[in-house]
Amino acid sequence: VLFRSIKELLGNYADPGMEIEIALRKHDLPFEFPKSVIDEAAKLPEVVTVDKDLGKREDLRDIPLVTIDGETAKDFYDAVFAEALPKGKGWRMIVAIADVSHYVRPGSPLDIEAEARGNSVYFPRRVIPMLPEKISNGLCSLNPDVDRLAMVCDAQINADGEVTQYRFYPAVFRSRARLTYNQVWGWLSGELAPATAAHQGVQPQLQTLYALFKALHAAREKRGAIDFDTVETQMQFNDQGKIEAIVPVIRNDAHRLIEECMLAANVCAADFLEKRKQPGLFRIHGTPSPEKLQGLRDFMKEFGLGLEGGDSPTGKDYGKLLDQIRERPDFSLLQTILLRSMQQAIYSPDNIGHFGLSYEYYTHFTSPIRRYSDLIVHRALIAGHGWGKDGLSAWDVENLDETAKLISEAERRSMAAERDTTDRYLAAFLADRVGSTFTGRISGVQRFGLFVKLDETGADGLVPIRAVGREFFHFDDGNQTLTGADTGTTIGIGQRVVVK
Repeated sequence: VLFRSIKELLGNYADPGMEIEIALRKHDLPFEFPKSVIDEAAKLPEVVTVDKDLGKREDLRDIPLVTIDGETAKDFYDAVFAEALPKGKGWRMIVAIADVSHYVRPGSPLDIEAEARGNSVYFPRRVIPMLPEKISNGLCSLNPDVDRLAMVCDAQINADGEVTQYRFYPAVFRSRARLTYNQVWGWLSGELAPATAAHQGVQPQLQTLYALFKALHAAREKRGAIDFDTVETQMQFNDQGKIEAIVPVIRNDAHRLIEECMLAANVCAADFLEKRKQPGLFRIHGTPSPEKLQGLRDFMKEFGLGLEGGDSPTGKDYGKLLDQIRERPDFSLLQTILLRSMQQAIYSPDNIGHFGLSYEYYTHFTSPIRRYSDLIVHRALIAGHGWGKDGLSAWDVENLDETAKLISEAERRSMAAERDTTDRYLAAFLADRVGSTFTGRISGVQRFGLFVKLDETGADGLVPIRAVGREFFHFDDGNQTLTGADTGTTIGIGQRVVVK
């Protein structure tokens, strides 16, 4: 009777990658492609056939677009190019995005499976792709020196970092180089010299891209987009699949350069949908709820701080407060409270704007390989321009609300699975360090104890209330503090601690 309840034998708990296998099943993530999807992918061509696929596409193969990604990236889905306009009028920016819609047709097995997955899921050492490898790592991966089909945002941006005009069109192009963030920043900062002729050839346009970035970033600051300071870490594994080290990920201006170009292209896509009244999906981020705002203001008042904006603060108001606290020793605590007061961004066919980025309208256009939302936006652009049958169908339009709900839930499911897997890896890493002491910061306070995030690994752990002290502690839910009844000692979020 017992064995009849066993659905699948995964292996020993200590086997390499077991953390991921557990998360896949715990969170009901689709991780095996159905036969119909595999069969459909197998029928796709092995290479892009330009003579057949060019059609009405613009030919950009003479333009030196490049991809810039992380060192370990395997799929490249966005390429960029910039050139200065005459008389100091700004720049022309080209963002070329892999044309997934050409291969994944509405209502096909590939499409149905992509919608069910919602997005690719990124675990340490393993990716669960939204689309089969033949597409994600092959036809739609923008590898250098091969023809690729793209959906292009071609925009003009003035010296103030404002988009003055743009157009979208399907194209064919060839990436000139697969570059990395650290490589590009080394060249831009003067710490590295390009070693190959190909790399030397793209230096002028990288300098132009960097000048464009500075203008876009200045416009971001002027707009008042919220710019939180977060520290990311990366796990390094040995040959046995166990963590060998955890190192901080250092963001540089090459990361930010790509981010700003993608944001600009996304805004252009959202502007097209909004101005043309074209059905599609927006990435929306609502204003904080009245209850959350009141809680935030009450908390900040204890520190002599205030949030401007009355009942309807903007992202710019949040940004002002963030700038005020950035140099304070309790910055981490205050930033955490600011973050927790905000809503979660979701997808919706109805635009309400993006609070955090301070955009009146925003969407996701730049990652159709790994996000179904972006594929929907590409199809909306096709429909809005009248480019043919690959656009949104009447059924797609009628069901946009349901699609938005499904992919928003899939995004949350993926995030939970990724967090769960990271926690399991960290627990295994720390298993043989019981009794060691670590520095950390209080990340949460509850009646039953404290949650502490360790500096070294980013691991979260619970200190039970019985281990905090022998006295009784009063819990203040509003201020997220514990106060000792005898000593008056107050413990709150953001405080630095040493834990065992």
